[in-house]
Amino acid sequence: MSGPRCPQCARPCASPRLLPCLHSLCEPCLRRLGPPEGPPGAARPVLCPVCDAELSLPAGGVGQLPLDCLAGSRAGAAAGCDLCADGAAAGRCLTCGVRLCRFCCRAHRRQKKTASHAVTELENTKDCSQAGKPLLCPSHPTEELQLFCEQCDQPVCRDCVLGRHRQHPCDFTGNVIHRHGDALRELLKSSQQHMDTLEDALSRVDEMGSAVRSRAEAVAAEICLFARGYVKAIEEHRDRLLKQLEDLKVQKENLLHLQKAQLQQLLLDMRTGVEFTEHLLMSGSDVEILVTKGVVSSRLTQLNSVAYSTHPSVDDRIQFSPHERAGQCCGYEVFGAILNKVVDPARCTLHGEDLHSARQNQQSDFTVLCKDTTGERMGRGGEAVRVTITHKDKRDCAVKATVCDNGDGTYYISYIPEEPGLYAVCVCVKGQHVQGSPFTLMVKHKFREHQGVFHCCTFCSSGGQKAARCACGGTMPGGYQGCGHGHKGHPGCHHWSCCAQMKESSECLCGPPSDTSQRSLLRTVAV
Repeated sequence: MSGPRCPQCARPCASPRLLPCLHSLCEPCLRRLGPPEGPPGAARPVLCPVCDAELSLPAGGVGQLPLDCLAGSRAGAAAGCDLCADGAAAGRCLTCGVRLCRFCCRAHRRQKKTASHAVTELENTKDCSQAGKPLLCPSHPTEELQLFCEQCDQPVCRDCVLGRHRQHPCDFTGNVIHRHGDALRELLKSSQQHMDTLEDALSRVDEMGSAVRSRAEAVAAEICLFARGYVKAIEEHRDRLLKQLEDLKVQKENLLHLQKAQLQQLLLDMRTGVEFTEHLLMSGSDVEILVTKGVVSSRLTQLNSVAYSTHPSVDDRIQFSPHERAGQCCGYEVFGAILNKVVDPARCTLHGEDLHSARQNQQSDFTVLCKDTTGERMGRGGEAVRVTITHKDKRDCAVKATVCDNGDGTYYISYIPEEPGLYAVCVCVKGQHVQGSPFTLMVKHKFREHQGVFHCCTFCSSGGQKAARCACGGTMPGGYQGCGHGHKGHPGCHHWSCCAQMKESSECLCGPPSDTSQRSLLRTVAV
């Protein structure tokens, strides 16, 4: 009788152990996996030699791994007759628990001693697994596993129930198999759905790979057509463009290959779990299902929780611009480039009239001009521009800046400061400071219009009377100043331009002021 063989050493193994990834190995190979035994009670990390999955052996060692009861039937091993050892097993005696060939089945029924035994065909029962016989308790080798401990979640024998499982809720395996089998079927259904999704995702990845190659070929044709207009210089430029395109295509294909490999590995792991579970549910006995239920549920749950993208990791957008300036080639200015300009934050510049000063509660603005590594203007938008404006003395005081992408390589920045003081302004493109960043910004107090009487001094508007009073109520001793005519100032009044008799539209009695800018200054007084 040929039994299951270990996938690691290819030798027959009588009792293979099941790893958490649902691959089984013989005990000698399992003991040779990974590092030496660690401290007691510690799990050992190992790699499965079949799928390279990183696993942890139980703290109790290899002996704590569940037996792979269906290894022989999965490997296609034909069970032999337990009586004659010549023919293939075709039936099983439910009383003796032995496997019988067809000849021994007939003889078993004819013998007086075994005539009352119930013999069933292997193809009509789920007991046609490699085990074929009742599974015996590892702690009590003479007792059959007929009960299931709900608290410990494992099959047990009668002696176990009388011993360390005395106070645990236990029931016969036939009574609990439906509930646990249904849970496995639900996990199996979810895994099958993931398999369909993974197959669709792989199909889309393959289609995208074809699209990338087709698009790259189309762009290459455009480049070749454009290059025919020149002789040696353009041919050299064409080769350079094709090399750049090939690098871009290889980069995209490498990303797709990586995603494809990850999806294929996940699909392979998922298929292994699904096939194992399907075979377990179809061919395993109640006890066999319950023995492997824990590791199977853990593996399927782990696979179902793996995150993956159903969309290709790259797209097929590869553009060629025949009108883009490409610099000099063999002394000739050439055109045509694959659009892969990269912005250089160190070459980006700031522009604005009042870049370092602003007024409280008034909108201010400036412009960011993005350039590439050669110092040329990008000519298109889409860059990640971030602006922060923070008060230097008040950490919790910041100004929200609005960034508007003009689509031509420039970005319009506007803000309205609410608090006066000194601010630090940081302008970053792709997380890096541009030229001149960070810089300081001084926000001044807001302006307020003077509500009094304007234009000239009381002396002028009163016809030169020294006893005249100012609109604020103060007297005007001595000479006067306020209209720019050289009078001496009014020492007791801040409204040095106030007038008790004149309106804003009136002219000074002594003529126009000597400094025309002074009149506009009189209209506004800073608080």
